[in-house]
Amino acid sequence: MDLFANLTLVFIAGLITALATGIGALPFFLVREVNDRWNVILWGLASGIMVSASVFGLISEGLSSANGGSVQGVVIGLLVGVALVVVSDYVISGADVNPKKYEEADFKKLVLILGVLTVHSFPEGVAIGVSFADLGFQGGYHFDGFVIPLLAIFMTAAISIHNIPEGVAISIPLNAMGVGKWRMVWWSVFSSLPQPIGAVIAFYFVRSARGFLPMGFGFAAGAMIYLVLSEFIPEALEVGQSLPGDGHRELVSGLTLGVLLMLPLAFI
Repeated sequence: MDLFANLTLVFIAGLITALATGIGALPFFLVREVNDRWNVILWGLASGIMVSASVFGLISEGLSSANGGSVQGVVIGLLVGVALVVVSDYVISGADVNPKKYEEADFKKLVLILGVLTVHSFPEGVAIGVSFADLGFQGGYHFDGFVIPLLAIFMTAAISIHNIPEGVAISIPLNAMGVGKWRMVWWSVFSSLPQPIGAVIAFYFVRSARGFLPMGFGFAAGAMIYLVLSEFIPEALEVGQSLPGDGHRELVSGLTLGVLLMLPLAFI
């Protein structure tokens, strides 16, 4: 299979995850706002999925992808992934991804919200690209002439599911501002468009320099785990303040379900 076909497949996988963000806007076609309880559960589900995919999939794959320096490479990648998210936050400091805080946001603040989510979506695209590193090798799932790694299938599904609550989060202030429903779908998808781009760049890099593969896996895992700890869980806890028990039960339920969904990754 030639490089262009492989890059096209990876781009399509990243595009699928971006389009999944638009699903988060669909509930607003039926209701004016999404229940806080469901928001907390969705954030918990996304967090459980992302951490499990990182630990069971990316880190595990990174540790087994090379001999000798694989552990060191994964650790360095983890640190660089965390640093990327920290620097991204610093560059666009002053913005807040809490949608309810900006229900009366002006256009400038809305752009900042979109900017935060867009910057955060790039590492997720990197995770997709890295997960396709073994595309075409034996041991994967055969589809239309491609041999797709099972890790790539899990990662694409995981990030697609994770993107749904992000779509909800970005649609809440848009809905409050009277933005049209199909425009909410578009803006939700727009915030994740860096994912197919990041996926293609990461895939090309790890295929061209496979010695950096452990670092690539670590990088993607570090960025996603840090996002969960610094953004997703605090967001869930803040939304859950209006619920009995501050939403801890809903958060734990979502986390548990997310981990269980990704548990098969530990056995592939």
